[in-house]
Amino acid sequence: MKIAIAGCAGRMGQVLIKKALSTPGAELNGGSERAGNKLAGNEVGSLVHIPTPGILITTDPEELFANADAVIDFTTPEYSILLAELAAKHKKIFICGTTALKGEGIAILRKHAQKAPVVYSSNMSIGVNILLGLVEKVAAILGPEEWDIEIDEMHHRFKVDSPSGTALAIGEAAARGRKANLSEVMNYYQPGILGARKQGTIGFSVRRGGDVIGDHTVTFACAGERIELAHKSSSREIYAAGAIRAALWAKDKPAGFYTMQDVLGI
Repeated sequence: MKIAIAGCAGRMGQVLIKKALSTPGAELNGGSERAGNKLAGNEVGSLVHIPTPGILITTDPEELFANADAVIDFTTPEYSILLAELAAKHKKIFICGTTALKGEGIAILRKHAQKAPVVYSSNMSIGVNILLGLVEKVAAILGPEEWDIEIDEMHHRFKVDSPSGTALAIGEAAARGRKANLSEVMNYYQPGILGARKQGTIGFSVRRGGDVIGDHTVTFACAGERIELAHKSSSREIYAAGAIRAALWAKDKPAGFYTMQDVLGI
């Protein structure tokens, strides 16, 4: 499968390049950067010190879809929406792991998925997606009358969105388990005297610092005991591995909106 990487010069882009070059069944076919980027025209592989003759960095995202079977994107919401539109136009596979994409952006991806296979997940890690399934099941068992849910996440100092897309996905899983709407039960703490905790809410705590790739802990707490489910990332390669796996899985799939839960059969 010919795979192109959007935002190939970024931290995740470079990890994706290495993974595409080393995964059986995958073939690196292209990479893009924003207009004006001084790296345009260089070999994509030069970013990771691996020769890729003829495979050059472009600033035209349409070239990615013209020449590839699948495009993988971990960029920004605005760029992801543009790429989804191009995926629909060319009827090519689009794998999107942009974490800051919110409700309206995801709805746009769903619209374009009517014409092309789109796999979206705020976290492509296999472990995180197993965690999501566990959280939903545990939340369904432990009712809000006695059990509180707290989600704590920590990321590197450069992360711009808060809470993380993964933390929100965990919250959605917990809310689904309780047959609730996350927007109605989400509690994002602010300074001040907040009063006693409201029954049934799902709390979020956010920390930023250093080079932490991504730590998430879900705590189910009642009087007398706690249950904690956690996932800690020590390498961005886990996200790249999940994205490449999703691209290979999507081969020959009909147009539609898919998630990593579909890819993993969870």
